Amino acid sequence: MGSRRKARECALQMLFAADVAEMPPDDVVRSYWAELGETDLDETARTFATRLATGTLSNLELLDERIRSRAEHWRISRMAVVDRNILRLAVYEFLYEPTPRTVAINEALEIARRFSTYEATQFINGILDAIKRDLDEQQPQQNVGPESEDNE
Repeated sequence: MGSRRKARECALQMLFAADVAEMPPDDVVRSYWAELGETDLDETARTFATRLATGTLSNLELLDERIRSRAEHWRISRMAVVDRNILRLAVYEFLYEPTPRTVAINEALEIARRFSTYEATQFINGILDAIKRDLDEQQPQQNVGPESEDNE
């Protein structure tokens, strides 16, 4: 597994903790790395994981609105905690990271396969694909190459 996928999994675990425990982002990050964090993760991956988690938590309202716009008949609060945080993480990457959107979707689906259910993976794919199409129409990504680390 690539270090960036591992970083995304760490970010998801931080988002899950923040969602369930309703802790401030700084406390979640500090607690995660002190108690649960991957000890074999290099500093670049740790930084990426922390940036994904804190960025997602700082933009929850905007991210949830994007998700809500494509999650017909679903309230964010009624989604499984893991699923909503996988969606939030991927949409954060769509909007704020240079990751190609297709890569962000593929990574989200791989993480969903590991941490959620088959049905949830289909649900997540449908929502992310719709949001990607919306964003591609509004603001196409330019000069974004493949994310080679994810192929490790």
